[in-house]
Amino acid sequence: MAEAILDANAIAQWIGRTPEGWLHVLPTVDSTNDYAKMLALQNAPKGTAVLAEQQTNGRGRMGRSFQSPMGQGIYLSYLLRPRCQAEELMDLTCLVAVAVCQAMEETLDFRPGIKWINDLVWGGRKLAGILTEMSLEPGSGLVRYCIVGIGINCSQSRQDFPPELQDIAVSLQTILDRPIHRERLVAAVLLALEKLDNLTPEERRAMMRRYRRDCVTIGKAVRVIRAGESRDGVALDMADDGALVVDFEGTVERVQSGEVSVRGFFGYTDCGENG
Repeated sequence: MAEAILDANAIAQWIGRTPEGWLHVLPTVDSTNDYAKMLALQNAPKGTAVLAEQQTNGRGRMGRSFQSPMGQGIYLSYLLRPRCQAEELMDLTCLVAVAVCQAMEETLDFRPGIKWINDLVWGGRKLAGILTEMSLEPGSGLVRYCIVGIGINCSQSRQDFPPELQDIAVSLQTILDRPIHRERLVAAVLLALEKLDNLTPEERRAMMRRYRRDCVTIGKAVRVIRAGESRDGVALDMADDGALVVDFEGTVERVQSGEVSVRGFFGYTDCGENG
């Protein structure tokens, strides 16, 4: 059953400001990331946030769709305007993942794991996904803006997910066996994202160390799929820029793109099925 519509005033009150000018709460949208991009092109300030009760075309990495049913999740996009080269933001998805985990721990007394590079997980199932997108200035290559998209399953029961997702997705309410105060969690996530703008180098390194501790991929058998080729290996570590360090039967390589499946997660099992 769908929850009450998100209250922009309640979210802003938790943060300690009014919602006017930066917080957009929509009943339905095709994609909060696309809506945030439109606002970015209209010179919206950094810290602008877009929330929707439902997405009709929500998406994740690799062009996959993200199920966004009415009133049952948090579908959030956040605008950043860093003045730097794109390569300086290779770790951004990792930092966002840690920020969301910290927000959950602060508000729910619960901290999920992270499946490299952008999924929050619990018990081998997907709880949340992160999608970061950026636009570059022509010529200089400087980042014009970044959009951080976050989708969190909040109140779904197993039966609320489509049949193909019932064994690989999970919600906060199912894990914690209690209703989720979405406005409070949204406010905590927004405050955690706001802090990413002013991280010192040491704070950034500390967050990456925390990512390593939360990451369920490190030390596990993995399957890496790139350019149609599938290779099995063991994830040894994660580099400071977020690349996964994988041992492919004695050859150690950095993985920064492509799909990584972890044995026991999302259908990648000992019989070799692809997740």
